[in-house]
Amino acid sequence: MAAEIVNPRSDSSTDHEGADEPFDPAFALHRGGKMAVQATVPIRDKDDLSLAYTPGVAKVCSAIAERPELVNDYTWKSNVVAVVTDGTAVLGLGDIGPEASLPVMEGKAILFKQFGGVDAVPIALATTDADEIVETVVRLAPSFGGVNLEDISAPRCFEIERKLQERLDIPVFHDDQHGTAVVTLAALRNAAKLTGRTLGELRAVISGAGAAGIAIAKFLLEAGLGDVAVADRKGIVSRDRDDLTPVKRELAELTNKAGLSGSLEAALAGADVFIGVSGGTVPEPAVASMAPDSFVFAMANPNPEVHPDIAHKYAAVVATGRSDYPNQINNVLAFPGIFAGALQVRASRITEGMKIAAADALAGVVGDELSAAYVIPSPFDERVAPAVTAAVAAAARAEGVARS
Repeated sequence: MAAEIVNPRSDSSTDHEGADEPFDPAFALHRGGKMAVQATVPIRDKDDLSLAYTPGVAKVCSAIAERPELVNDYTWKSNVVAVVTDGTAVLGLGDIGPEASLPVMEGKAILFKQFGGVDAVPIALATTDADEIVETVVRLAPSFGGVNLEDISAPRCFEIERKLQERLDIPVFHDDQHGTAVVTLAALRNAAKLTGRTLGELRAVISGAGAAGIAIAKFLLEAGLGDVAVADRKGIVSRDRDDLTPVKRELAELTNKAGLSGSLEAALAGADVFIGVSGGTVPEPAVASMAPDSFVFAMANPNPEVHPDIAHKYAAVVATGRSDYPNQINNVLAFPGIFAGALQVRASRITEGMKIAAADALAGVVGDELSAAYVIPSPFDERVAPAVTAAVAAAARAEGVARS
């Protein structure tokens, strides 16, 4: 019989399900939360106390007051990230509010620590007003070396990120956009290499014109993708549509060089790449109509837009967002190392060049092991975070945004 999973802070008699309900390890693991604050220095006696707190701490405070940059050397600021949400786009659950988002934000924080050695603090805000979120984060910023925006719905997430980048001199990164884009580019580079092609030879179709879909499209074009069309619920985002939001109008100007219009399924005919970040289901005939040696990256969770069994009938490379299939497109491959690299050199922001460097480093971890079932490494590959961290730090220096 399998051993019962026990959280030391758990009291199984008061589990959410009740005494008569089956044991649920998810609730047991989460009881009391998934993280805590831990001191890095001992306080064993009055001498330790006088150094860690008063009067010794006053010397450090005075030094920072005279030279504000010393805060990075004598506090935790240079290695701590604020994980900020308003709870409006949590996983696939939607707008569930700030309190209900906290288990996800705690999870994000422990992933920062586990995979990047970066401390992170969950901050769930009781407002959905973009300007209020910006003002709140700006006022909190002196305590942090970076800001990771998380699970904030589109299109507000674009405005919030842009305004924070304009007002803060620390990295601001919306992981739902850029983390997904970085890992997608890494996998796509290796898939192209495996089939003897370059990014410039590929035409992609993206299902989903939310935060991830828009960011992926822009990022892949920046990296040299030949063409990409993005579809929302009404079809391909194209210049001839009169129902587009300002964000989608901008997207229409940047994408779809082929001038496609109509449905996602029609756009897939002859396409080299499908990227799904929307949910829903793509009919098998549409997948069959793609070009030879195509790539299907169906990343919706838990149900991919194209089931891997169907995708494998037609595609040379198949990736999903799930951990139980090969080639998982998982943000945890990117954001811990990106922030670790940015914080290491005290970068003032995260540039496109730093993100491309992260994707290249991530793709490079695969190396000579490249195969159809291995175009992207596992999050548990110990080479990932150091490679991404080093590449991002070097790119920050090369682009002139590093301060150490």
